[in-house]
This record gives sequence, C-alpha cells and structure tokens, in this order.
Amino acid sequence: MLVTAVAALAAGCASDAVRQRPPQAPPPPVAAPRGTRPDVYAHDRPGMLSPVVRGFPARVYVPDSRSDDVIVFDQRTFKRVGRFRVGRTPQHVVPSWDLKTLWVNDNDSGDLVPIDPRTGRPGRPVPVQDPYNLYFTPDGRFAIVMAERLQRIDFLDARTMRPVHRVNVPCRGPNHADFSAAGDFFLTACEFSGDLLKVDTRRQKVIGTLRLGRGSMPQDVKLAPDGSVFYVADMMADGVWVIDAATFRKIGFVRTGRGAHGLYPDRASKYLYVSNRGEGSISLLSFADRRVARTWRLPGGGSPDMGGVSADGRILWLSGRYDGVVYAISTTDGRLLHRLPVGKGPHGLCVYPQPGRYSLGHTGVLR
Repeated sequence: MLVTAVAALAAGCASDAVRQRPPQAPPPPVAAPRGTRPDVYAHDRPGMLSPVVRGFPARVYVPDSRSDDVIVFDQRTFKRVGRFRVGRTPQHVVPSWDLKTLWVNDNDSGDLVPIDPRTGRPGRPVPVQDPYNLYFTPDGRFAIVMAERLQRIDFLDARTMRPVHRVNVPCRGPNHADFSAAGDFFLTACEFSGDLLKVDTRRQKVIGTLRLGRGSMPQDVKLAPDGSVFYVADMMADGVWVIDAATFRKIGFVRTGRGAHGLYPDRASKYLYVSNRGEGSISLLSFADRRVARTWRLPGGGSPDMGGVSADGRILWLSGRYDGVVYAISTTDGRLLHRLPVGKGPHGLCVYPQPGRYSLGHTGVLR
C-alpha cells in the first residue's frame, strides 16, 4: 500500500519519541571461554534477538534510489506488504544504535526518515546534509554520517541528529566503514580516490590514510571475527583486501569475482559472504584461511549488491542493483529461492530484526 506524505508525517510522533530517549552504554562484552578465540559477532548467532526487537515482524526494507520509495517484504511469505514514499534518492536503511528505529538515508533531499519497525510505518523526516550512509559509535552517543559528495564525515548527536563535529577528509567519496574490536577507531573506504581512512572514535579525527592501489574503488568494510584484520571489498580489483588492524597495512588480497561489493558475515562466524555485483555471484570467503571456499552463481546472472542475513541465518537477502529485483538466497546451498521485483534502483536493503545487542549502522552491523 502506498503511504502518502501526509500519512508519513502523521506517523512520525512515535518515532520522534523514540529518538529522544538518551543513548546508554553498550552491554559489557562477554569473555570468550578459555582456549577459544574472541569473536566480535558472538552475539549475532541465530535467534539471539535483543528483548528490544523480539516481537518485531520479520521484514525486508528495500530503498529504491530511482523511485524514491521503500518497498517492504514479509520474510516468511516473500510477499510485498508495504510501500511508501520517502525523500530523493534513498540509499540505505539503517538500524539505530538502540535497535528501536530504522533510518532511511535520503541522499539528494538531505534528510533521514525514521521507520518504526513495530508497524513498518515512516515518521517525520529529519534534515541532515548528504546522508549517503549512516553509522553509530559503539557507546551510542554519536551518529556518523558519511557525507560522500561533501567529502566529510559528520558526527551528530544520536538523540537529535544535530551536527556536533564535521571532519573534512583527505580523500574522495567516503561511504562505508567498520569499527575495531575495541571500538577505539574505525576504517572508512573512500570509493573515488582508492583510499582507506583510519579515524579515531573518541577524538573524531583522521589519524591515518592508506592507498590501496592504482585504480582501486573500495566499497564495503568488515572486521574479522577475532578483530585481527579488516576486509575491504574493491569493485575494480575484483576482490577483497586484507588490512592488518594493528598496523593499518595491507597484508593480502583475495580475488573473489568481478565487481566485489558487499560484505556480510554468516551467523556462525565461519564465512564472509562477498557479493560480486559485476558477475552475479556470491563468494564465501573463509575466515579461517582467508581463501574462497566456494562461489554461488545466480541463474542468468544479476547484480547482487547490499543486504543482510536473516535472523536464523538461513537466507542471504541482497538487492539486485541494476536488475530491479531483490534476491533471496539459501545459505545452505546457494540456491536462489526468490527473485522479487521492485523498482529500478534497489540499493542498501535492511533485513530486520537481526540478532545483536546494538547496531553500529549501515544495513545491519550488529555486535
């Protein structure tokens, strides 16, 4: 059902109330059993839903950058259950730090639209400059806007979404990021200059720059379960860089497929799903040996882009960026379960709810 702009404004009251609740300290990490390695995704196992999200309907929220709306699917029936207008060029749907709100990043109209995941209804837009992507500091105090076109990283008050500190960056196209295991810094990919930035979380300051390679176009960033390395998808190099978290140096490269783009850990912290947008495939990169264990190919090809894994870990949902569809892929055998039609420009879809204690942003980086 199409929700009009008037209805969207009326639905904003509940989401506005959610935004005003002050952030709290993240739950303390649970120590790994003796003899086992630490795992930053230990709270992302199947069924480990926070009490905050239990009872939320299992949905997939698909922002369409060309039709300026969000399409909603029921994860169990694969049926479309909603569609509503937002601002211009929505790029990603992002869970808030406290898991209570989903934020639609309207890049061209300069606003964030809250969605109440209990009802699936949008709320009142909040003006924010150039919100291509959105992240949150591990303590929940700050929202971090990747202002790609403005070549900035903006720190906002996570309660009000008002600017606190703006960081002009020495690169072009900052857009994707992930945090260290301790949360003291994060890495940001600069798509259009081929760089990585290291940003101090507390000081909100760039403390390092790393050039990946001539012609590189870095995309998604994801931390390994043990926190030792970051993986960075490179769309032009057709694979994934391995970056040492302690030294901020390149220590390897894994070729996956043409147009490597999105990165998603499985629910067992065994594999990293790599969407190869240029060839219609998904590579399973083993965390244990940093090699591709297998590759799933979409029948007839496609353009798998951004998405996430279902709460039970059984389905990988990805947008078909240039094919006007959403893919639902079995994580058991890589079989394409459904190819769901949407608008012409699906992008950073959000699978919700997901396991985890709090969200660090993007389409669902939960810890």
